[in-house]
Amino acid sequence: MSSSKSKSKASAEAGDNEPHMFADTHGVIVTTMNDIPGYRVVRVLGTVYGLTVTSRNWGADIGSFLKSAVGGELKYFTTMMYRARNAAVERMVGECMGRGGNAIIAQRFDTGEIKIAAQTCAYGTACIVEKIPE
Repeated sequence: MSSSKSKSKASAEAGDNEPHMFADTHGVIVTTMNDIPGYRVVRVLGTVYGLTVTSRNWGADIGSFLKSAVGGELKYFTTMMYRARNAAVERMVGECMGRGGNAIIAQRFDTGEIKIAAQTCAYGTACIVEKIPE
């Protein structure tokens, strides 16, 4: 069982209904910084992307509309956004690994809406890094 599935199962058994705020990076270092402390970039492999388009559930839309009238978090949409973000990151990491990279620097997100769906894009610079000897 993968580590993310183990964590999901453990959370489900504990009664945790919150979305998981992590994506499996398969050992690839992912950072929003332009460098990685303790590592040096030895080769830049180019920009990598992870895209996902998620359609909304109309039943949940109606429930969320009613909930928004009284205020509070719209948990269905929060969960949808976390899942979309995690899927985008995992796809970006997969593209990096496919190019032989072991790190992604300057990682960013972009989101948008297409009438009935939400689009999420994760992107960054794939590279090969090596640890700097002490």
